[in-house]
Amino acid sequence: MDKFVLDTNLFFNMEAGLELGKKTEEVVVGLTEKAVKLKKNSKAEFLIPPRAVEEFLSFFEDKNQGFLKNFLSAVTVKSPDTAKIQFPADVFYKLVEDIRGRSYRGGAVGEEEIASAARLMSGSGKDLSKKDFEIKIGVVIKKFRERYRNATRTGFLDSLTDLDLIALSAEQDAYLVTTDEGVLKWGRIFGVKEMPSLAFRKRLEDLLVG
Repeated sequence: MDKFVLDTNLFFNMEAGLELGKKTEEVVVGLTEKAVKLKKNSKAEFLIPPRAVEEFLSFFEDKNQGFLKNFLSAVTVKSPDTAKIQFPADVFYKLVEDIRGRSYRGGAVGEEEIASAARLMSGSGKDLSKKDFEIKIGVVIKKFRERYRNATRTGFLDSLTDLDLIALSAEQDAYLVTTDEGVLKWGRIFGVKEMPSLAFRKRLEDLLVG
């Protein structure tokens, strides 16, 4: 039996290549139909950690919609047993090294943007109204936030949900299915199996006819 650990971005990233629908509800319904059939025939199991379920449901105002209930009844909601999962020490050396590098880059970005704001406001700050000042400095703040995020979070594990996905995949010897670059990168470092989103639907169809 194939096992798949699903990341929530599969349902909201219409560029993921799942080809199960043009909007989130269609993707959820399409995957639910396949999951029910494969589960009934003991050909596949779809797992999602609780934190990912919470994240998934947070996108919906009405969490009692039928298609959401059907989806959650077709998947297995499970937390990884972190007390038993073991990973090689070199993974954590890489993790700490990456964190240190990102912290340095984040600090450098902050210093550059502070200097940029100082140059922008030099000699003019006192002459601006509060609104004009906020508009002018807002441009710098927006740029700083974007650069800081790219420097510290892009390609990294930036949530416990991300780590849950990898740990659960390792524990269950399951395919990790995600479009998140950071989760994919660190999933490879941790040594878990992965299923590219572009090939995921094809794999499900093969299982359905096999």
